[in-house]
Amino acid sequence: MSTRTSALDAVVFGVDVQSGDVRGDSPSYALVIFDGESIDRDVVSLRKLRRLIGSESPAIVATDNVYELAEDKRSLVHFLGELPSETRLVQVTGDERPEPLSRVAARHGVPYGKAPMKEAEAAARLAAHNVGYEVSAFTDTTTVKVARGRSTGSGGWSEDRYTRRIHGSVKTTARDVESTLGEAALDYEVEITEKYGGYARAVFEVEATPDEIPISARRSGDVRIEIERERRDGIEYRPLAKRRDHVIVGIDPGTTTAVALVGLDGDVLDVWSSRTADTADVIEWIIEGGRPIVVAADVEPMPETVEKIRRSFDAAGWRPDVDLPVDRKLHRTRQHAYDNDHERDALAAALFAFDDHEDQFGRIARKVPAGFDRGEVIARVVTGEESVEAVLSTLRDDDDSDEGSSDHDPRELTEDEKRIKRLRARIDRLEDHVETLKETVARKDDRIEEYETELSEARREERREARERREVNRLERETGRLERALEDAREENEALSAKLERLKELWRIDHSDFADVAGDRRDLVSVKPIEQFTKGAIADAEERYGIASGDVVLLRDASGAGRATAERLADCDPRVVLRQGGLSEQADDVLFEHEIPVGPADDVTIQEIDELAVAEESDVEAVIREWESRAADRRHERKSDELDRLISEHRARD
Repeated sequence: MSTRTSALDAVVFGVDVQSGDVRGDSPSYALVIFDGESIDRDVVSLRKLRRLIGSESPAIVATDNVYELAEDKRSLVHFLGELPSETRLVQVTGDERPEPLSRVAARHGVPYGKAPMKEAEAAARLAAHNVGYEVSAFTDTTTVKVARGRSTGSGGWSEDRYTRRIHGSVKTTARDVESTLGEAALDYEVEITEKYGGYARAVFEVEATPDEIPISARRSGDVRIEIERERRDGIEYRPLAKRRDHVIVGIDPGTTTAVALVGLDGDVLDVWSSRTADTADVIEWIIEGGRPIVVAADVEPMPETVEKIRRSFDAAGWRPDVDLPVDRKLHRTRQHAYDNDHERDALAAALFAFDDHEDQFGRIARKVPAGFDRGEVIARVVTGEESVEAVLSTLRDDDDSDEGSSDHDPRELTEDEKRIKRLRARIDRLEDHVETLKETVARKDDRIEEYETELSEARREERREARERREVNRLERETGRLERALEDAREENEALSAKLERLKELWRIDHSDFADVAGDRRDLVSVKPIEQFTKGAIADAEERYGIASGDVVLLRDASGAGRATAERLADCDPRVVLRQGGLSEQADDVLFEHEIPVGPADDVTIQEIDELAVAEESDVEAVIREWESRAADRRHERKSDELDRLISEHRARD
């Protein structure tokens, strides 16, 4: 497949410095916008240039020197990071060691002028013809990080629940991201850090650019999503066009035309066949695959179609002494894949041609010194019937000459005559090929004229649709986010509604509206039961019906509590604690220190209503008075013990 960028399918920005310098205060740039048909010219500031690139998303931003857009490598990386993912920055003059733009333009037949606008136009036209190197600082891998949006810090008595909620939110969001990547059929790897209640973070490495990922960076509440494209180790320069190597071509013409390409080392590069391709299509396919030096057929004499193609490339021909038998072709191609007999015949012709030239290729390669293109030398020797020494001499002269030509000594006159003969033959071949091309052009000219208007309109329509698709995708992502937020709000509303119902029940109890329980009595007080004397049971009771300062608390099982659990209950500041079962010494000390009355539940008449309970105020007051009496005795005992201890310490010191 051709790697050439079609200017008709893409917009190219050509850029050159008009005035100032990127290291100064306000540089201006000559900008040429080239779409294959028309050219728009403008002079813009660096800020406006960046805005245009972001809004128009051209396929290529072309320049003769990337450091006209950035003052150093760090700034260049920042500039590359701002480019849309479908936009490439191209330096048309080469890689790290660029050559003059005038020389590149002349080599490719592109108009050139020294004015900045002319240089910008030359850069745009060169890039549209796939000339130059793409400048890259990022890979096609993107990191999507889902992490906590706030610190889990000190949360007081509810720190555990607070932390669990945050980690649960991160886990939920990470699963949503994973589901979205799966629906988009994107390849990814994920690294998860699990923490109490869920995830602390989840890092996805996605094989796609940020624009291809249907997820946007955001920070909301407990969770944040960060999206960052993976950096390369440095700045990389990659040629837009792939290098075409020299090849051996095997052709089997007919109703189905088949072509095979074999490298100069004998490796099979490609095999292709078609029932509808004409000679021009075959030649175009061969050009995309390499530069032929030998064109081969499997029959004698060489078919006219194969001969015409051979002349079009000025390549050497090869054919067998007699038609190749099927058994020999099957044996020679047994280790290679092909789809039909026509591809087999073309592949066999190319491989047998390589077998006949293999020794010659080896001898030539051994004579070629370092620094010369062996493929080019082999091609000139095989197709031009020159000696290796003559070819090397010509190549040296070409390298040393400014104009690309060399003077010959009188003793080289014979070689000149041979060259003239070859050039005349090439003229004949080109004239023949021109006639073929004229026939092809005549068939297509009528179609091109009617397509031009449609193509221009279709290109504008496609750009509009692309912008609409991007907007639709953004709105769909926003809709999904809002739907998830709505669902969360509904769940929270349901929880609050349930809590409100429970609070209403408590209100009715506090106002003694239970006639079937209270009768004529008006001294009832609500009691808040806690199933066990544990932190979890206390938190559960708070969640279900709340425990406020001054409430009467009933411990259904008071055993086993330690100092920390008693501190947790003391923080609620109950009016009195009614216990069922024994209370540990540590818990009793804590409640006594906080002056919270504790008494046996058996001393109070408690009537239960569903999850709640009520008791008579007089019974509760009696328990409190009993505790206060015991507390006074206990304080008196403590003071006596403290006095005895002080007397003992004083005597010990004396």
